[in-house]
Amino acid sequence: MLNSMTGFARRTAESSLGILSCEIRSVNHRYLDVQFRLPDELRAKEPEFRQQVGRAVQRGKVECSIHFQHAGADQASLNSELLAQLGRRIEEVKKLLPETRPVDPLEVLRWPGVVGEAEVESEPLAMAAVELLSDALSALAEMRSSEGRRINAMLAARCDEILKIAASVRQRMPAVLEAARAKQQERLAKIDVQADPGRLETEVALIAQKLDVEEELDRLQSHIREICDIVQATEPVGRRLDFLMQELNREANTLGSKSGDTRTTKAAVELKVLIEQMREQIQNIE
Repeated sequence: MLNSMTGFARRTAESSLGILSCEIRSVNHRYLDVQFRLPDELRAKEPEFRQQVGRAVQRGKVECSIHFQHAGADQASLNSELLAQLGRRIEEVKKLLPETRPVDPLEVLRWPGVVGEAEVESEPLAMAAVELLSDALSALAEMRSSEGRRINAMLAARCDEILKIAASVRQRMPAVLEAARAKQQERLAKIDVQADPGRLETEVALIAQKLDVEEELDRLQSHIREICDIVQATEPVGRRLDFLMQELNREANTLGSKSGDTRTTKAAVELKVLIEQMREQIQNIE
């Protein structure tokens, strides 16, 4: 079945280590493009996370953010020795530059090494992140699948309409050809010329050949059957469907150029509208 490339998922997990949250967004893209935002504690695991996403998503632009809030963040310790050193240096600066504004204590706390946090065990945290990411990817897959089912229903409805239009054009072709023959005879009657019957039949045959759209209608139906088969596949089919939209549009254009009456021209326009509606939705298919 079809999968959309558009989706969103967010999952959160709490443990003794702290709070992990994962947010994934995906939109349509020509290939698979994965971007990560990770905390320092998990940066080394990015290649593993990237492989995990690649197994779940074959196509689309995926933005994945993982955030971690340490359970002991409110129990951070201060490096007293470093603070004392900074204090002495600040006093020295004050003596050399008396006009210097007072130092903001918050700025001192931002100095590297002043505030120390308890170290986090990397492996348990990584295992928890892998599990959380798997949960988020499952939710993302369900959303993309749900959107894919909606697109599938829309494509099926448009395919039925295209087949109905093609059948109506095929049914009217004998009448169109007969009208062309009558029109040719009417022109000859107006100029009061006795035409050679053989020559007249040749001219009518040439006109019929120019107006003949049986081949275009056959290809339209063939492409529609292929679309119906493709949407049942389990692998990504977005690119194949996009190619078939180009083929459908080519047949609709040829049908319009060969049109022998206004109703056939209108049918060609309706076909192009339906094909464009399908093409817009197919841009989101994986």
